[in-house]
Amino acid sequence: MSIAYTLTPELRRKLKEPLGELIRGSYAETIKILKSILEKEKPPYVISVGDRVSKNLVGNHIFPRLMIVDNKVMRKSIKPIPLAADKLVNVQNPPGAITNEAIVAIQEALKNNCRVKITVNGEEDLLTLIAILHAEENAFVAYGQPREGVVIVKVTPEKKAEVARILKAMENFRKTK
Repeated sequence: MSIAYTLTPELRRKLKEPLGELIRGSYAETIKILKSILEKEKPPYVISVGDRVSKNLVGNHIFPRLMIVDNKVMRKSIKPIPLAADKLVNVQNPPGAITNEAIVAIQEALKNNCRVKITVNGEEDLLTLIAILHAEENAFVAYGQPREGVVIVKVTPEKKAEVARILKAMENFRKTK
C-alpha cells in the first residue's frame, strides 16, 4: 500500500470546516433542502462520501454515481449498509492518509457511466478531496458534517484548485516525514 498524501496537523484543523455549502438541520430538513438543490442545479451526477450520507441519499431516491463508504459512522464500526451498485470495489486507505490505490479506484469509477460503491478498509473522509479533484465540472459531492448536517460541494474549477492546493501541502508534508 503506497501513501500518496498525508494529513498535516494544520490541515486537520482546516478540514473540519465544510468544503462547500453546509445544510444544517435534522435528517428530514437536510434531505428536503438537498433534493431541492439537486432538482434546481441538475448536476451530471452526485458522489457521496460516508455511510450515513450514502444511505440517506439512496433511501430518498437519489442514486449517487459513486458511493465511498468505510462501514463506520462517527468512527464506530457498523454493519455494512446494503447499497446497490453495478460495481463493488475494495481499497485500503488508512486514517489521515490517501493511498494511490484509493485514488486509482475513484478515477476508474468516474470514467464509467455506472454506479460504483467503493468500500474502504480504513477511513474514507479524505477521499472527498480526490472525488472533488477528479469529478466532472458541476457534479456534486455530498458528505456528512458530524453533528451538524450534510455538506454539498459543487465541483468548479475554483474548488478543484482549492483541493489541489490542499493535496500539494499534504504531499509536501509526506515527503518531509
